Amino acid sequence: MESGEGRRQEKRRKRRGLILAVIAVILLVVILAIVLGVTLSKRRDDFNTKFMERCQKFKGYNCQKIWDAFQQAYVNRDRCDVPTEAYDPLIATVPFESLCNRMMFWSKTKNVVHDFTGGKDCFKTVEDTLLGSVLNGLEWCGKNGSSETFTTDCPKWEECEKSAVRSFWNRVSAAFGDFACGNVTVMLNGSIDTPFSPTSIFASIEVKKFKSPKVKNLNVVLVIQKNSVTNCTNESLKNLTMGLDKGIGYRCVEVPDSHLKECGSDPEKPCGACW
Repeated sequence: MESGEGRRQEKRRKRRGLILAVIAVILLVVILAIVLGVTLSKRRDDFNTKFMERCQKFKGYNCQKIWDAFQQAYVNRDRCDVPTEAYDPLIATVPFESLCNRMMFWSKTKNVVHDFTGGKDCFKTVEDTLLGSVLNGLEWCGKNGSSETFTTDCPKWEECEKSAVRSFWNRVSAAFGDFACGNVTVMLNGSIDTPFSPTSIFASIEVKKFKSPKVKNLNVVLVIQKNSVTNCTNESLKNLTMGLDKGIGYRCVEVPDSHLKECGSDPEKPCGACW
């Protein structure tokens, strides 16, 4: 009897232990779900906060209206099926200011360009405009059946052609190119074989928007370093000149990266003197 009673007690202990283990697992899953939900919610809130803070640095704009137009482009859409035209209402909400003779384009020279424009206020890139500045360096996407903005598990640039981020930059770059006027400048990379790459945004989208007589001249600043492999006679640059709208003038100049840094940090030198 004592032996049978002992076995029953042992079974009850094991049963209680199993129940407690199951409860512990369930509690752990619930806690993890709550933490994950709070984390994702915080990331979405952080994205909205950063968007609004950056937007409010530009005076005279209704940032809530801009946010609403921005979200409508990609919410409740497949993460790889956001067409560029989905951002048309956003572009219409934030028209560009007049930037004739001050527009700076770039390809494979992002850091050089922004170091230069950050030191001198005479040129503006698309990242210096309201929309470009607000969304520069950020990732976002939507999801079918959801009205939320997500900042995790979004497709990378090369993963799909119609991601929310890629379509935005293609659309705002097209608008920036449409707005080009007067003397336009572009910084290209002299350290690569093809400074004017046909797959770049500048070649495939922006330069195609340059129209004469609205655009008078295109100035190419070819940024060179000690290891530069190209110059202004590069074949890809010949393709650039051939593709320009008839009537647009063309000039190319090779400028050392070190000279741009030095000149860009010198407030006494006008921008034109840097090349």
